Amino acid sequence: MTWSLPHWHWIGWSAFGVAVVHGSLFLAVALHLFRHRRRTDSTLLWLGLTWSLPLVGAILYAMFGVDRVPRERWRRTQGRRDRLDGLRRDAPAEVLPYAYWRSLGAAPPPDDERTRELDRPLAALSESFPLLAGNEATPLLTGDEAFPPMLDAIRSARRHIHLQSFIIGNDPVGREFLDAVADRARAGVRCRVLYDRFGSAHALWGGLFDRYRSVPNLALAGWTQSNLFRRQLHFNLRNHRKTLVVDGETAFAGGINLNACSRSAPGAPAIQDYHFRFRGPIVQELQYAFLRDWHVMTDEDPSALLTPDHFRQLPPAGPAFARVVPSGPSSAKRLAADLFFGAVNAARERIFLITPYFLPTDDLLRALRLAALRGVRTDIVLPRRSNHVYTTWASRALYEDLLESGVRIHEREPPFIHAKALAIDDRMAVVGSANWDYRSLHSNYETCIAIHDPSFATRLELMMLDDLHRSTPVDLATFSRRPVLDHYLENACGLLAPLL
Repeated sequence: MTWSLPHWHWIGWSAFGVAVVHGSLFLAVALHLFRHRRRTDSTLLWLGLTWSLPLVGAILYAMFGVDRVPRERWRRTQGRRDRLDGLRRDAPAEVLPYAYWRSLGAAPPPDDERTRELDRPLAALSESFPLLAGNEATPLLTGDEAFPPMLDAIRSARRHIHLQSFIIGNDPVGREFLDAVADRARAGVRCRVLYDRFGSAHALWGGLFDRYRSVPNLALAGWTQSNLFRRQLHFNLRNHRKTLVVDGETAFAGGINLNACSRSAPGAPAIQDYHFRFRGPIVQELQYAFLRDWHVMTDEDPSALLTPDHFRQLPPAGPAFARVVPSGPSSAKRLAADLFFGAVNAARERIFLITPYFLPTDDLLRALRLAALRGVRTDIVLPRRSNHVYTTWASRALYEDLLESGVRIHEREPPFIHAKALAIDDRMAVVGSANWDYRSLHSNYETCIAIHDPSFATRLELMMLDDLHRSTPVDLATFSRRPVLDHYLENACGLLAPLL
């Protein structure tokens, strides 16, 4: 069989066209990468993938490589948040109880200089969310302890329920929570439910949320910053927050998703996870954080959100000072990384960290190493086996430098530990939804709560110690003798850390 000359010309022009498209896409990705400052390894990784995988690499970058909100969309999003912040700050009394917010701002600072020292960086970085006194925080272990009081609070709601979760499962737990919310909505309670469209994809595409669309007084919204019609494929930007606020009086927040694996079943222990119940003025800040997200996704009239009914004055409920620290994917809003970095650097005696995914930034690694070198006892508890096997290998690529510096690493035996907690010097704790990985620190919307209260820190550390005692310490000498294949797997997975 012979080819005619025109056919060869067609093949040549086709190859030329493919090369032009590939080169153009590679140039577009490169220009986007160079426009924004980011980690060198992340930049080189995406350049390599885009060049090595024609078209596919560029699509992957558009979907998962964008770790910040585009400028125009960021301005719209920030404009909505600024509109809410401005109304909260300057609203007339008939819209918002301004005297309440003014009284929060006038709350006396902590008497203890050490507490003021630990909070000082956050005071400058998170002005919209003040440090508040008079709070009570109660730890709840796994869904077995967290779900009953959360459901009780929902079923006893009288005015409003605001529920937000990264994952709402299309399973008995997800249905139980939505049924409970729907029952109260039918009874006249105003209910809002916000879920992440990526994390709750099974429930979204399985039709779970559609069952509740027609329930009166119940509004559901899915968080997404991907829209094909607007040429936005930002699947990497997810809302990882998990918050429940009932009647503006009681709040729950932490790391537990609303799905079946968070609760024990016969032969299947629950994922080991921490959640927290809050009472006191900090509840109003968690309420406000939810309403800011809700307003961004729904554009609901701020005057319907910032109402006296949503923000009633709350009496002191406990001894804790607390500050909500929201974090998001813009260079000015990545407060979770700043919070962790400041806390580790301020530690004098003890750092105790539990996280399910450990792929921190270089500055956080350096802070941990230097803390251990200056004599701060530094313990890190990680899962022996992650639910994503590649994150286990990538984390272990970081072990040796930390162990050589004196950091103690402990791998917890199954069930998988999904808890997130940081305790500093037996007096400060950081809890919430943020992991110590690239996604939480750079790409996700997260909520952390910094709590200053020795009694709470002690209670939290007892829970953390129980997980440490169920862990196997990683011995440096033994770890150094691991098989050569492990080195290859760790470093190969480590290269993918910006994607994990």
